[in-house]
Amino acid sequence: MKVRQSIENLLTILRNNPNIAHWHTIPERHAQSVSFPEEMDKRLIEALSHRGISSLYRHQAEAFLKVKKGKNIVAVTPTASGKTLCYNLPVLQGIIENESKRALYLFPTKALAQDQKSEMNELIDEMGISIKSYTYDGDTPGQIRQKIRQAGHVVITNPDMLHSAILPHHTKWVSLFENLQYVVIDELHTYRGVFGSHVANVIRRLKRICEYYGSHPVFICTSATIQNPREHAEILTGEKMHLINKNGAPSVRKHFIFYNPPVVNYALNVRKSATLEVRDLAKTFLKNDIQTIVFAKSRVRVELLLSYLQKLNTGRHERSKIRAYRGGYLPSERRAIEKGLRNGEIMGVVSTNALELGVDIGQLQVCIMTGYPGSVASTWQQAGRAGRRQDEAVIVMVASSDPLDQYIVHNPSYFFERKPEAVRINPNNIMILIDHIKCAAYELPFQVGDRFGDLEVDDLCTYLADEDVLHFQSNKWYWMNDAFPATNISLRSASQENVVIVDQTHPGSVQIIGEMDRFSAMTMLYEEAIYLHQGKQYQVEELDWEEKKAYVRSISVNYYTDANLAVHLDVLDVDQYDKEMGETIERAFGDVSVRALPTIFKKIRFETHENIGSGPIHLPEEEMHTSAAWISFSNEVVEEVGKETFEYVLLALSHVLKTAASLFVMCDVGDLSVVPMIKSPHNERATIFIYDRYPGGIGLSKTIYHKFPELLGEVTSLIEGCHCEKGCPSCIGLGEEAPKNIKKIIINLLKETKSCH
Repeated sequence: MKVRQSIENLLTILRNNPNIAHWHTIPERHAQSVSFPEEMDKRLIEALSHRGISSLYRHQAEAFLKVKKGKNIVAVTPTASGKTLCYNLPVLQGIIENESKRALYLFPTKALAQDQKSEMNELIDEMGISIKSYTYDGDTPGQIRQKIRQAGHVVITNPDMLHSAILPHHTKWVSLFENLQYVVIDELHTYRGVFGSHVANVIRRLKRICEYYGSHPVFICTSATIQNPREHAEILTGEKMHLINKNGAPSVRKHFIFYNPPVVNYALNVRKSATLEVRDLAKTFLKNDIQTIVFAKSRVRVELLLSYLQKLNTGRHERSKIRAYRGGYLPSERRAIEKGLRNGEIMGVVSTNALELGVDIGQLQVCIMTGYPGSVASTWQQAGRAGRRQDEAVIVMVASSDPLDQYIVHNPSYFFERKPEAVRINPNNIMILIDHIKCAAYELPFQVGDRFGDLEVDDLCTYLADEDVLHFQSNKWYWMNDAFPATNISLRSASQENVVIVDQTHPGSVQIIGEMDRFSAMTMLYEEAIYLHQGKQYQVEELDWEEKKAYVRSISVNYYTDANLAVHLDVLDVDQYDKEMGETIERAFGDVSVRALPTIFKKIRFETHENIGSGPIHLPEEEMHTSAAWISFSNEVVEEVGKETFEYVLLALSHVLKTAASLFVMCDVGDLSVVPMIKSPHNERATIFIYDRYPGGIGLSKTIYHKFPELLGEVTSLIEGCHCEKGCPSCIGLGEEAPKNIKKIIINLLKETKSCH
């Protein structure tokens, strides 16, 4: 029988691995605890004692006391630091003192809501007090809904449900809104970009209805570590916030390791697959019965890694001991996996970022990430999943050949010394705002002089009245339509005109499986496209562009599809302009029109990534108005380098900028697009545009405009730091076709600007 190795033995072996690029050890932290506050009810204290809690961490006690005094708070501490008690304790205390008080809990996902319901109900059961706590989401049976509306002390839901099912029907929720004392917003950092901008407007509508019923709730927000928690919470809620960020929770010693796979093609500086390296590392820990979580960026990658790891032949592991966790699983299956991780029945789990959020899975010992998660905040969230109280933890980030991954592993100080990114939202985006003005007018008529959050809305209401959406009478604007507008407005998109995805695999049971904004649909839902949903492959059989419906059928093939998009961009208005970056480059920000036309698609084989076919795409051109930041190069420098060579310069810089820009503004890579032009019509100069991929813009490109000097400085370091001689896919994204001196030209060009000084 093979002897299992301890974590210490495995760490010793790992230290000698030549692929370790950096090893960072974080010392253990002892708990900073305080006694239970005198104001806390004895039954609450006894319930905590029964659960083995004899004191509070200092951030939990501070949250309790501030909320007790009626202060709005935002608590920002790491994963597994007990943030749940920051809101459960003051809420339960308030309801014990006055049983008419009500609380509304908002979680970004149904899974989190269910998890928190269990936590809350266990505490209530320990107290032996009649406090009713319910989840209210799309899975809630109809017969229970009325009971929740009338008798729920704590209503646990998500922003989508609040937007479409609670606020439009507020007259059925009078008991809740008249007595609403607390609004809890968990995982605050997830409310960013378009989603966060929508949710900020949902909160404006919520507060407007509360005011109508005479309540003024306290807001309790919790978040993973971000750069601007107080600012973000204040913009999201429209309320002044007290920041609680002194963490009192203990943590074990953690080894944070950057692992760079070996180079397999020295000419192109291509490295061994990160997925295969992750597989081998995870196997090492799992076969020694060390509980491990593996993060992968896509559902397909999760399933691939799961199939690799379930083939473990150690004599100990059954297939059920290593599981996947991602969107698309049934709630009962997810609950079973979470329970199995907590009690140790499941030794390994492969997950998308679904387990980044605070779902209770206990604390595992090893966390392995397949590639850099894309932001400092996400990386620390995933890393926080490792670290049992009594053992040391191991976190391994396995780099891919992606430029960003390579930059991080070669510049570890950039990650370890950098604060987590700031979260940006723009609640006043006109496209989003107009939608919520309609919803708010349906819920309660607007009176002349009314405000929506901090905005005067008379002009917007007048515009909607001119469009026959609202009716003006007796100094009030009333909703005119029979249908309520929230049903047609998705919180996940800035555009109403989404394409609905219809699965017709089984005749007679056709069902809608998702939706997608029009711009994304052009490159993902064209006829013959392979669409991935919940880990399954579907082929698009018909795209009805006029009716905005894509008809798909389940299929199993060994390739995916990728579309070419011809994009033309016109500058409509220049809002900001700066020539202070040097003689070579100037930057600007403004409104742009983007016209996009998909041309052809390619079929690309899994694993080998070889092109195995192509076909035309027949769709009309789409136009979108949004905001953009851009840099323009002087005509002199283009002539000096040569126009043909400079086209490669623009392509290379665009490739690096798209990845680096998303890092700087903490957004998904898909939230931004980059368009290079050798001669932009607005100034007849070589220009690179970075624009928000949402109608009206959401503020990402404006942040980039202000950060361009710093951003270009980091791009320079990234390209310089790559070990290749002439530029490769790991830095500038170009292969053998690029000019041999392209890397040197780009570095010299960037160093002439003030960005690198």
